[in-house]
Amino acid sequence: MALPDFWRQLDMVTPEQLSFPVTIVGAGGIGSPTALTLAKMGCPQITIYDPDTIEQHNLPNQLYRLADVGQPKVKALQAIIHEFTDCEVNPVAERLVEADLSGVVISAVDSMAERQSIWQGSIRYRIRVDLYVDARMGAEVSRVFSVRPTDPDDVRFYESTLYSDLEATEENCTARAIIYNVLNVASLVANIVKRHARGEEGHRELIFDFATMSLLLD
Repeated sequence: MALPDFWRQLDMVTPEQLSFPVTIVGAGGIGSPTALTLAKMGCPQITIYDPDTIEQHNLPNQLYRLADVGQPKVKALQAIIHEFTDCEVNPVAERLVEADLSGVVISAVDSMAERQSIWQGSIRYRIRVDLYVDARMGAEVSRVFSVRPTDPDDVRFYESTLYSDLEATEENCTARAIIYNVLNVASLVANIVKRHARGEEGHRELIFDFATMSLLLD
């Protein structure tokens, strides 16, 4: 079997620099393209949590194939990634409640309640988690946070971004997600992971709006 040759990106990031574990919570519009992007970038091991199965309305804005409808998302995503890379994927077909995680953890979930549960149960002041990335998306807007869970300033900053689902802006059912925005989120997250791998300075918050073609950094 042929193996990936990463020589075209070695001056940007090497597979050796990406040798830490990565966990993605959510295998939908954000999680599925993010997982493939990180695998093709050279991340050798990715654990993916998601209890859901694939439905027809997932096909336009998620990574899944027509034949995947009805299958568990994590199992289908594992098969897709294995068609493209030699990345070791650990599919967990359940919701993340509380776990002893390490390395880089990426939140790609749909609700603020689930974000709060992940943060409190598995991330906040966990010394083995080096970087926590929370990717959010609505319509044509991407918003990505990246913080160090043991840094008190980062903890305070991130917790200031949490709110209830009742306070969240609700997009119309027909204006919630589109494929070019989910691919953009995956790219932003992958760049954050690359910067972490190389010890480069990053940003705690990135906002990209396709409607105005604007990028805001913090």
